[in-house]
Amino acid sequence: MRSKSGISMVSAIGASWLSIAAAGTAGAQEVLPEIVVAGERQAGDAFQSTTSLSGTELQRHTAASLADLLSTQPGIAASTFAPGASRPNIRGLDDYRVRIQENGIGSHDASDFSQDHQVPVDPLSADKIEVIRGPATLRYGNQAIGGVVNASNNRIPENLVPENFAARIKGASASVDRGLEGAASLDASGNNVAFHIDAFGRSAGDYRIPGGVQANTSLRSDGQSVGGSWIFDGGYIGTAIQHLSSLYHIPGSNDARQNTRIDLEQTKITSKGEWRAPTEGIDAVRFGFGASDYKHDELGIGAGGIDGVQNTIRNKEIEGRFELDHAAVATPLGALTGNWGVQASNRQLGTSGALGGLLAPTNTDAVAGFVFEQLQLSETLKWQAAGRVEHLSVSGLAPRFPASLLPPPNLFTETAASRDFAPKSFSLGLLKTLPWDMVASLSAQRAQRAPAAPELYSRGSDGASGTFVIGNPDLKLETAESIELGLKRARGQLRFEASLYYTRYLDFIYKQVTGNLCTDVFASCGATGPLLQVAYAQRDANFRGGEISAQLDVTPLGDGMFGVDGQFDMVRATFADGSGVPRIAPMRAGAGLWWRSAEWHARLGLLHAFTQNDIAINETATAGYNLLKAEFSYTHAFVKSDGGPREISFGVSGDNLLDERIRNHISFKKADVLQPGLGVRLFTNLRF
Repeated sequence: MRSKSGISMVSAIGASWLSIAAAGTAGAQEVLPEIVVAGERQAGDAFQSTTSLSGTELQRHTAASLADLLSTQPGIAASTFAPGASRPNIRGLDDYRVRIQENGIGSHDASDFSQDHQVPVDPLSADKIEVIRGPATLRYGNQAIGGVVNASNNRIPENLVPENFAARIKGASASVDRGLEGAASLDASGNNVAFHIDAFGRSAGDYRIPGGVQANTSLRSDGQSVGGSWIFDGGYIGTAIQHLSSLYHIPGSNDARQNTRIDLEQTKITSKGEWRAPTEGIDAVRFGFGASDYKHDELGIGAGGIDGVQNTIRNKEIEGRFELDHAAVATPLGALTGNWGVQASNRQLGTSGALGGLLAPTNTDAVAGFVFEQLQLSETLKWQAAGRVEHLSVSGLAPRFPASLLPPPNLFTETAASRDFAPKSFSLGLLKTLPWDMVASLSAQRAQRAPAAPELYSRGSDGASGTFVIGNPDLKLETAESIELGLKRARGQLRFEASLYYTRYLDFIYKQVTGNLCTDVFASCGATGPLLQVAYAQRDANFRGGEISAQLDVTPLGDGMFGVDGQFDMVRATFADGSGVPRIAPMRAGAGLWWRSAEWHARLGLLHAFTQNDIAINETATAGYNLLKAEFSYTHAFVKSDGGPREISFGVSGDNLLDERIRNHISFKKADVLQPGLGVRLFTNLRF
């Protein structure tokens, strides 16, 4: 079924939902788990729009990247540039507008710099993955204006281990790419000290597509971590060191001929702590710190026919934050609770190599303060206000190109430059408890983002991504004015979460395909060449859209519950003149049937992506597709025994069971690269 039948498909889904809701029985009801920000105790979490995966659900849906893992969730897409390099796209926003972090500290990589760069946070090491949207993103920096993806784990223990010991082993194999993956972790504690150690690895060959194999898509990665904490009455303080290495190939006809691949390595040290109720008037204080050294080499066959390093990218970052939760303050309107904090960071990013360097060394310093306050106006009504003030200094070499972005002259000029920015952001929100266990929210936000160093100072070829990138050193602050309406029901026979949003961007920064082609140097730009020329620019833009997901318990069946689920999401993004913003994900609608009990889980679901005809200048339409998935798993809890296993789970899942030819509209390589075809995955998880 292609997108011509998409309208009838949506109608059928809507009709089935109405009929099922009317006929629903009052059998055993499921309760959705509360969605909170791991490691955070901010009272305003209910104002944010969130997506969360954890436990057995995370095990069933694991993938090589956070983005691929989340890509079928409402409002979230993935860049899918390569199996080893995929970044989340949230409501049409990506790169410098989506922050990726682990345990509250940034991923400290170069994935926001270019789509061919990997996020060095592997789902195998995560216990929970969350997507945060809305006012809560103000806590994490102006580069989180579109959302935050947070992976959490126990690398820095926050509590002593029950019975002083816990361990986990998990593994999986996949047919579509002959992939193997495995991970193991161990937690132990004693005498107020807790330790954690983990390791993981994955390998895969070129993946299969309908009618053949997508060349140059193999990957191999591994990582290790060790950490420890001192646990005291009312808090903890700990640190961890982790290392990741990865070698992954870049698909595409030209890259396959050149054997293009990226060899990545990162070492990172993190620390965090919390002290609850240290003194009267303060409920808690906490801190987080991270420092990392990241490097990757872009390898391939160069102009001289020699297979070697063509580009090297280095990124060094330091980040720290301190937060304070003040105790409730009685006011004439109600109890006032809040969180105050400061954050500071330094980032040194640059490239070098045979291709002349995409980005000369840059330095970005940032310092910010933020505040969140919540007022309990009544038992059913809450009010929230939040604000953030930040200062950034971004220095590097500013390039100047001809106005036409074509030679002559054959060379561009560069001068040392430093830009200072002071983005200011604030939000207001109301949260109202309604009958039938529903909660409605209304939030308004005005957020500003400073241009990142690559947006200002890029000036060269990025062979692995297939682009020649031209920065704009005159970029200004980007301002987003948003309003969002949400409605949520987290428990009962019918559970759902829905949101509608509208955002007006002033001076929206975007990467425009110019229509020119280049080789490795600017003098070659013109009508031919293997690289697309893209240039950073600014225009006012409007984003509007909505998302809904729902589950309905239809009837008890055996010792479990049979039910249905559904989802829908869309985003429409246009510039002020009505033309389309580039690379916006298509509208999607889906539905599924499921049955689950305490031990068994089964689901069959179809997600339909509509043809994307709302396109930008120099962009082409992308055909719709149907993504059919199935999963079946079993979990068994053992009788408690000293040193014995506590729980085992295993199962099988199938992806793209219709073996559709799927192209991703938001990928620069959609015309040259198909997404994986039909595949089956076996997985298991053992806890001690």
